[in-house]
Amino acid sequence: MTSNHIFVLICFSVLLFISGCSSVGGDVFAGRNALQTGRPNDAVGYLTRAAAADPNYKLPYRVHVSVLAYLGRAYLETGQDTLARQTLEKAVNLNKDDPLAHLYLGIALLKTGERERGRKEIEEGLRAIDDTLEFFAQEDSFRLFWDPNMQIRNDIRKSLAAKLDDAQLAMAAERIGSQFDEEIDEARREESRRRGGGGDGGGGGN
Repeated sequence: MTSNHIFVLICFSVLLFISGCSSVGGDVFAGRNALQTGRPNDAVGYLTRAAAADPNYKLPYRVHVSVLAYLGRAYLETGQDTLARQTLEKAVNLNKDDPLAHLYLGIALLKTGERERGRKEIEEGLRAIDDTLEFFAQEDSFRLFWDPNMQIRNDIRKSLAAKLDDAQLAMAAERIGSQFDEEIDEARREESRRRGGGGDGGGGGN
């Protein structure tokens, strides 16, 4: 095989890799959008395909949420609690720093009968979200963009301080999880607007 043939094969392999990464990211973006607009069945389709292609994929933003965390949420919202639990167990094992993976795993555990661990995972996820937002609040570069009115952090702290029953805790977790996921995008948009298009390139964060 000539050096030209080897070069062509290398280039082809690189293009396939880039194409695959782009496809996974596109499916995750579409799946997140479906979740955020109340179309969980559509989200399952996009996110299942993305997770099959790359189960280690994470958002390339300041908060690195995994494709499996989103897929687990989609399963929860379509009533597939056992599949959600299995998926979210994998998500937590692959990335123990993913706050939404812990949060949604806790909900799945509550729904499948494991009450004590479920509450613990939800509380861990809520605290991790609070810690993440507090981290950004302490950074001059980010404090204007992330939860500037402390709406999410106050909701978390009230939920953790209250003596909520399992159903109430799960509802609070679902609400806060959705708010936090939308805040990831809102912060990026606001940062880009204020900095003239130089928004979140994926660096920094917790």
